[in-house]
Amino acid sequence: MTLDPAATILGLETSCDETAAAVVAGGRAVRSSIVSSQIDLHARFGGVVPEIASRAHVELVGPVLAEALTDAGIRLGDLDAVAACRGPGLAGALLVGVSAAKALALVAGLPYVGVNHLEAHLYAAWLEQPDLGPPLAVLLVSGGHTLLCVMESYGRYRVVGQTVDDAAGEAFDKVARLLGLGYPGGPAIDRVARDGDPDAVRFPRAMPGEPDFSFSGLKTAVVNHVRAHPDGPVADVAASFQAAVVDQLVDKLAAAADQAAVPTLVLGGGVAANSLLRARVRALAEETGRGVFLPDPALCTDNAAMIAAAAWWRLGAVGPTPLDDGVDPTAGLVGAR
Repeated sequence: MTLDPAATILGLETSCDETAAAVVAGGRAVRSSIVSSQIDLHARFGGVVPEIASRAHVELVGPVLAEALTDAGIRLGDLDAVAACRGPGLAGALLVGVSAAKALALVAGLPYVGVNHLEAHLYAAWLEQPDLGPPLAVLLVSGGHTLLCVMESYGRYRVVGQTVDDAAGEAFDKVARLLGLGYPGGPAIDRVARDGDPDAVRFPRAMPGEPDFSFSGLKTAVVNHVRAHPDGPVADVAASFQAAVVDQLVDKLAAAADQAAVPTLVLGGGVAANSLLRARVRALAEETGRGVFLPDPALCTDNAAMIAAAAWWRLGAVGPTPLDDGVDPTAGLVGAR
């Protein structure tokens, strides 16, 4: 469909434990971005409880989207489309955002766009660097996903590697819980690891020379080490674990970028906020003469601005999503091959 280059889209994100709404114009200009975190609700469980997350989204989605419209200085009728994340994610949580977006679209007579969560993380880069263009080697690392892909053009991606078991973010959470560092585990381990020795324990780097990732064996190695050395320095264990994760991520990103002769490296997802990973990817780019884009930490975690950005491109390239389209909790990266 023909789309106004400055089309204004309201995006909703409720795939996991963040209730978010944002207004983005032209797929690039963020006019508002509101994120209501549920960390406090899930912290005592050491991870996200799906039923609690869904109930919280029901309570929060109305106030959050109202605040996003107010901050943007617009009314519902000023929008050109409404979008929501349709997957992957928690089924109940996804239904809240998708249902709210469809209701708004019906009331205002606007197009509805269902957005793939993984693709949205890719488009987060354009919110800060509008001139960024493919081809790109993108490493998407979060609590639920670890994915390495080459973005060949807009909407066309080649998946190079992905986790065969646990996601990197999940491994961070579980190791942090083992070490008594609390939830969420990524920031906790990142903080404690700064005072530790990353060479204190030589944890395994799984699947060397292969494009896919694995973190299950690494988690088991940490458990076995802690059981054998219960009084060992927590900071050293945290630093050694973090180094093992980052080594695996960066080595495979480097190999994929070399194989595809890609000139630019991009990080995305919650784990992209990790200080060691950011430093190592920046160093890799400098060593190989590549460009690099490291998103602001606020755009690494789940947010609705990335949903609206991806929806802007999808609406122009594919058109509206039918209102009878449902959620897909196990969706892969749309447009991937």
